[in-house]
Amino acid sequence: MKLSDRINRWIKQKVKETGAEGAVFGLSGGVDSSVVAALCKKALGERVLALIMPCHSEPSDEQDAYLMAERLGIKTEKVVLDFLWDEFARILPASHTQLSLANFKPRLRMAILYYFANNLNYLVVGSGNKSELSIGYFTKYGDGGVDILPLGGLLKTQVRELARELDIPDRIIEKPPTAGLWTDQTDEKEIGLSYEQLDKTISALESNNTTDLKPEIVAKVKKLMDSSRHKRTPIPLFLP
Repeated sequence: MKLSDRINRWIKQKVKETGAEGAVFGLSGGVDSSVVAALCKKALGERVLALIMPCHSEPSDEQDAYLMAERLGIKTEKVVLDFLWDEFARILPASHTQLSLANFKPRLRMAILYYFANNLNYLVVGSGNKSELSIGYFTKYGDGGVDILPLGGLLKTQVRELARELDIPDRIIEKPPTAGLWTDQTDEKEIGLSYEQLDKTISALESNNTTDLKPEIVAKVKKLMDSSRHKRTPIPLFLP
């Protein structure tokens, strides 16, 4: 059975288990969300909704999102978040870091996703992959706050392979991945490694064989994993 068929079955099972009616997800125009869109459409047919939520975003990303929605025949809703984000920036103290303010974007998007999910009795499907989850490259209670993660067990390089299997357009597969947090921001620039380097290191650490890798890259990935552990574990509880 093909990988996409196995994931489709898993999505269908998770929706059924929770008594949900379908799935809602953000469609950003990137490869991860495009793959999620294709998988959900195959698994659930018409019971899917793609939300396009620009927040001072690149117009080309929105164009790619609509390209995927039209190609798959998926219903869309557009919610423009520019004004909300601008208001947060206006009312909060001016002494913020670039990242603290930028993280409002994924948190606003997740609030909108759950609004639609609650109305429709849909599950919120995230597009995070194993590469990003392993090093904490996601926003806590933002794009990390979802119901299911169909790509959570796949490295970024594996997601790209799956994208080709699903016939995602090359221009979406090959464009530099970005969370769209600020102008010219890219995932690899922010992480400080290419996804190929990151994925090789994660796989090597899992197999306990890093002899062919540069020690400084292994150390960097280990540090990212350790410092982001709190993002992957349940909230600590005080038990009297």
